[in-house]
Amino acid sequence: MGSNAEAPPPIGPDQFAGRIEAARSLLRARGADALIVNAGDSLRYFCGVPWSATERLVALAIPVSGDPWILCPRFETGSLADCLRLPLPVLTWEEDESAAAIMLASLEAGQRVVLDPDMSLRFATLLRAARPDLVFLDDVPVIDTLRTVKEPAEIALIRYAMGLTLAVHKAVFASLRPGMRASEVRRFADQAHRDLGARDGTTFCAVQFGQATAFPHGIQGDQVLGENDLVLVDMGCRIDGYHADITRTYAFGVPEPEQARIWAIEREAQCAAFAAARPGAPCHAVDDAARAVLVRHGLGPGYRLPGLPHRTGHGVGLSIHETPYLVRGNETALRLGHCASIEPMIVVPDRFGIRLEDHFYVTEDGPRWFTEPAVRFEQPFG
Repeated sequence: MGSNAEAPPPIGPDQFAGRIEAARSLLRARGADALIVNAGDSLRYFCGVPWSATERLVALAIPVSGDPWILCPRFETGSLADCLRLPLPVLTWEEDESAAAIMLASLEAGQRVVLDPDMSLRFATLLRAARPDLVFLDDVPVIDTLRTVKEPAEIALIRYAMGLTLAVHKAVFASLRPGMRASEVRRFADQAHRDLGARDGTTFCAVQFGQATAFPHGIQGDQVLGENDLVLVDMGCRIDGYHADITRTYAFGVPEPEQARIWAIEREAQCAAFAAARPGAPCHAVDDAARAVLVRHGLGPGYRLPGLPHRTGHGVGLSIHETPYLVRGNETALRLGHCASIEPMIVVPDRFGIRLEDHFYVTEDGPRWFTEPAVRFEQPFG
């Protein structure tokens, strides 16, 4: 197992600064004066800080004019300086002070402030209470509008992460032996990702055998692989914060004819969904195309089982699930730079499930796979 591709460079200061300027342009166009970005994936998007949201307020303010600033507890300034990739003024607060009041102190009365849609109700309430003279906006799309369209550098990072995870999938397939536990497979995958350069190892790894594959997100317990079991492995890693997420389902030994039939339908549905992912097409068209294949084969319709119990796909980037969502009723048009999964899982209740998951990105010429999809049921990697 190995990866010959060179890792792409991480997102740099110029790109972060460009994202802040793009946010300002959107704020102006929407008649707003400032954006507050909470800790989490969006904070990482704008300034590289991989800080998860906690009970302490850590946030970035992007005003339409003037320098942005970032807020954190005073005792965390060293940790913030260690990961901040853009030179920004840092405001601090002590444990007995109002972080919300300090965050908003320089804004003028009457200004319109857009809040991060992922901000907790607790923080949103504290900010509103600290400055009742400001106008807070919850439904102005700024962050999602920017994050959903990936820059070439982001696409390169996702492609690289996907390539690592596909290599680990191949290694997992070659390593399987009767009597292996799901936990052994997860440990193997984690170490394999680390060996290939994914510093955090496997960010998630779902391993399901036999009947457990009928549950989209698995069941409790440490399953044991038996002869002729169906195997489903869904896993990924992160490179500079950008996710890989690939699922393979295959036969370990001699497959049942019905499993092979459903696997072929799953692959056909995945291909049809991919063909529908054209620039300008509504997101629901991708879901519609996958379900039309299932209906032709007597599955479904809609979310009825045997069939597809959930959406066909989700966006991917700094979050493992993000916009755009490929789901019935979503009229959002696919745009250049959109990245999403295609995973029209077929569930046969109480028996088994088949999920093939690969991701694509939208180009002027149509969709392009990040990784090559599965080849055959018994030999998924050729």
